[in-house]
Amino acid sequence: MTPPADDVAPPAPGSGAVRVALVDDQQLVRAGFRMVIDSQPDLKVTIEAGDGAQALRLLADHRVDVVLMDVRMPHLDGLTATARLTAAPDAPRVIVLTTFDLDEYVLEAIRSGASGFLLKDAPPEEMLAAIRTVHAGDAVIAPSSTRRLLEHLVTALPTDQAAPQHDALAALTDREREVLVLMARGRSNTEIAADLFVAEATVKTHVGRILAKLDARDRVQAVVTAYEAGLVRPGA
Repeated sequence: MTPPADDVAPPAPGSGAVRVALVDDQQLVRAGFRMVIDSQPDLKVTIEAGDGAQALRLLADHRVDVVLMDVRMPHLDGLTATARLTAAPDAPRVIVLTTFDLDEYVLEAIRSGASGFLLKDAPPEEMLAAIRTVHAGDAVIAPSSTRRLLEHLVTALPTDQAAPQHDALAALTDREREVLVLMARGRSNTEIAADLFVAEATVKTHVGRILAKLDARDRVQAVVTAYEAGLVRPGA
């Protein structure tokens, strides 16, 4: 089992179950996900949709907390649906469902506002951890998995040109840049604290400031910015 990043706990009893929407054109996939999710007392599937267009119609009238969004679907693909959904105020968080052969689509989904991504063949425990973690506002999956996926998908980035400049990076302090590099290398807050010989609470403060300065919704988007700007390279 892959634990959630920084040991994010499920909602406290009485706080209400996390409302989940399943968007996938394969009914058997949705049925399997629903069975796993509804087996948990703190999670509940409240919406199912077979394509992005249907999902947007349903989500316009029903609030959910987390959306599991497939990429390739008829009528309206998951990338377009994600961009439209996350552009709305108080939008739910989106986890894109993908496979390794859809790297460039995952990167585009993150840029469009998705909070992260999950392999469709991930173990059930990893999917449940992802839902809980992204609902809590943290990394969507464990940092080690985030690193593995990011290092694979960034091969879609151009390597024969100078890295694009991100003005926001200039606003980071030396220590914040150091923390961002460690985040991009897949280190958890606990591991970063040990690496830098500081308290974990100090690391969390740095992470919060990094997200604010980069205008990133979560640490996954901040890490993508680090890769795009050339602050970190695959395998570095």
